[in-house]
Amino acid sequence: MRILLFFLSSIVFLFGVDATLQIEKDVEDRTHIAVVDSSSIHNAKIYDILKSDLKISGHFLVYADMFKESFDTPVISPKLKNQEYVLKYKYEQDSGAKLVIRLLKASNSQEVFKKSYAIGSRAKAPFLIHKAVYDINGFLRYPDIGWINRYVIFSRYTTPRHSEIVVADYTFNYKKVVIRGGLNLFPKWADRNQRSFYYTSFNGLYPTLYKLNIYTGAKSKIVSSEGMLVCSDVSFHSSKILVTMAQDSQPDIYELDTITKAKKRITRFNGIDVNGKYVDDEQSIVFVSNRLGYANIFKKSINGNGVRQVVYHGKNNNSVDSYKNEIVYSSRESSNAFGRNNFNIYLSDSDGIRTRAITTTGSNQFPRFNSDGSVVQYIKHQNNQSYIGYSNIKSHKSLLFDLGVKKIQAIDW
Repeated sequence: MRILLFFLSSIVFLFGVDATLQIEKDVEDRTHIAVVDSSSIHNAKIYDILKSDLKISGHFLVYADMFKESFDTPVISPKLKNQEYVLKYKYEQDSGAKLVIRLLKASNSQEVFKKSYAIGSRAKAPFLIHKAVYDINGFLRYPDIGWINRYVIFSRYTTPRHSEIVVADYTFNYKKVVIRGGLNLFPKWADRNQRSFYYTSFNGLYPTLYKLNIYTGAKSKIVSSEGMLVCSDVSFHSSKILVTMAQDSQPDIYELDTITKAKKRITRFNGIDVNGKYVDDEQSIVFVSNRLGYANIFKKSINGNGVRQVVYHGKNNNSVDSYKNEIVYSSRESSNAFGRNNFNIYLSDSDGIRTRAITTTGSNQFPRFNSDGSVVQYIKHQNNQSYIGYSNIKSHKSLLFDLGVKKIQAIDW
């Protein structure tokens, strides 16, 4: 069981508010923008989220210094005249949260975009920021960044044999517990609209996979199995899922039809096959297996018998995720028996031919693609500190948030 959990669990830690930004060497032509706080009371968290959204979009270079000016005045500080745009915002909170933004041309103070936002819950204020940056990005006709408006779902341990499943915004400044009590792990979004999710309950005689609608509370049982049971991927149209089951005392990967409940076994191996992910128009899967005596990434056709190795470097490649025909995986690049080893995240195609590093330093594990494959989430340990990391694949920008102390077991977005 400990070996299975090592393969299957994404064990990370809840991170705090403060963020640091690492900008890679190849800086592209992006829009230079300054952020000006016009609120009556400065809220550092709101300001930081706004700047982080602009940065991780990959479309903006954000002026480092903070400015405070009147919201309605047309005057722009001379220090900001070399910027392309100035974004003024006014954030207020009472029973709920309100945000008003103005986008001005820095050269002549011309207002080109203005919009107001409101929400009844102050806790959901981060989503006002995400929506505002999403709208600004769209107004300037940059590629869509709708992923910043989506939920992240994760499970975290609370006490022995107890856990919580939580939904959050991607910065984790908003968090809401949706399941508590007992041991409920491995949440996985069940549809692209994020209305429902799958999770495994360990509260009965056998592990049981459930589906829960976060809006209606409706819950349905999918399947039970002895040993390990985890939903690792969902097809594009949500009609099929990949699950790891250990029905013959060894974990293998199965495909389940969510309508008919028909079950198809994909892998057969007297060892460990876990974490199946769809690739090649959902005709094949990549997965983690110990077929070589250590964890590595393999590929197999859903309807065929042949299995082939995808990754040819590293001696512990224990986590993989996919988006269409691309994969990201973590690879161990050191062999320290008494200390922390170096793991880096790599991006490749599903055949393992075109590969490049996403990270180059520290211990980086548990990579996850966002909903459009443009950003990779991962966990970084470096210099005795831990971070949650986001790397924009095209712009080569990476955003790091300090990790806190609560232990996260699995995460999906």
